[in-house]
Amino acid sequence: MADLLRGVAMAALKGLDTTLELTRHAQALKRQGYDFALRYYSHNASKNLSLGEARALAQAGMRIGVVWETAGTRAGFFTRAQGLADGAAAWLMATQAIGQPFGSAIYFAVDYDPTQADIDGAISNYFTGVHAALYVANEGRPSYRVGVYGSGLCCGALMERGIAACSWLSQSTAFAGSRQYAEQKRYDMIQMLPMRIPGEDGILLDIDPDATHPDRDPGLFVV
Repeated sequence: MADLLRGVAMAALKGLDTTLELTRHAQALKRQGYDFALRYYSHNASKNLSLGEARALAQAGMRIGVVWETAGTRAGFFTRAQGLADGAAAWLMATQAIGQPFGSAIYFAVDYDPTQADIDGAISNYFTGVHAALYVANEGRPSYRVGVYGSGLCCGALMERGIAACSWLSQSTAFAGSRQYAEQKRYDMIQMLPMRIPGEDGILLDIDPDATHPDRDPGLFVV
């Protein structure tokens, strides 16, 4: 079920994101105080969230978040057609592979420092395509909240225009608007600098620490 707690005061949650498969490490992460893990939907099966992994995280008492990330590292990637394709692919993974509950979020990554012109044009067009794909896939009924991962400038612009329903601020504080976005606590989630932590049997895991805004619902879920 989704964590549909909008408008309810909550404590900030401690989390992490990683490309590593976490099934065997879920209990060890929970013992270290992690409340959630953010994992991937993509065309690269080796980094994608699996149903077994999602269930292991849930059984350990952890929530899950997901981000669609492929090649969004330059303005030329972002078009409405690409948004349609990515939205449709993310929908299939969420519904068919994972059983992600409606009302939770799928974040879409803008993994570079875009200009205002990029945001106004290519990136806005891409997110319009994502929305259209989800609308068609669920026959016009509400399904997943569309989140944005990126810079403060990008997150702020898409949130203000209603193109994104939630924002995950990237760790790159030098990106345009990111320092102010963090200081003003406008994010739903915030990512911090990479680190290594112990997993099961002392295996070191490369992760990025994350935290939620204490008063906002970032669209996490369990299955």
